[in-house]
Amino acid sequence: MLVTFQSRAAPDVVMLRDLAQYLLGLMGRRLDARGVILHDELHHALERMESEIADAERHESALQYSRGRNRTAANELTQRAWPLITMMRAADTVHADIIWGL
Repeated sequence: MLVTFQSRAAPDVVMLRDLAQYLLGLMGRRLDARGVILHDELHHALERMESEIADAERHESALQYSRGRNRTAANELTQRAWPLITMMRAADTVHADIIWGL
């Protein structure tokens, strides 16, 4: 199932439900049928998600280094989250809300 994030500040972002649920969880949010991140909450949610992603990458990088694997998997979460992060930054700049629906 797909989840669409919308904001007047950026083009729509569409992602798989599991990824959307994971990223919203990093922000301390739940994936419901519909939801909103108000512009007042956006800065804190963005900081929290970026911090959690950085922590996950550091952990994954350390595991890969110890196992001798290449580093491409460590950047996978950042690559998948990038469209939503970009939308959140744009919405934060113009004080716009982000809504989503299934």
